[in-house]
Amino acid sequence: MAEFLKVAKADELSPGQARRVEVHGKRLALFNIDGNFYALEDTCTHKGGPLSLGTIAGDQVTCPWHGAKFNIRTGEVLGPPARQDIGPYNVRLTGTDIEIQV
Repeated sequence: MAEFLKVAKADELSPGQARRVEVHGKRLALFNIDGNFYALEDTCTHKGGPLSLGTIAGDQVTCPWHGAKFNIRTGEVLGPPARQDIGPYNVRLTGTDIEIQV
């Protein structure tokens, strides 16, 4: 059964920033978009680039390796060379704790 696990404190991630977190051996990219938190798998579906190190513009992240673009809110591919969406994770804020459902 999936459970929410604390991965960070809200004040550790400023708007427009991302960071890598690991939960149960999974590498996830955690994003702060205008004070709302989102999580995606931290592996680009093209060649495995780390999305947590990508460039963020609005609600899009660009893979640092080959430029594939993804919607941070949904994981949808927005630009090549990636063709497959990325799985999003449910995120909630409990007090000042950021929790991801895994």
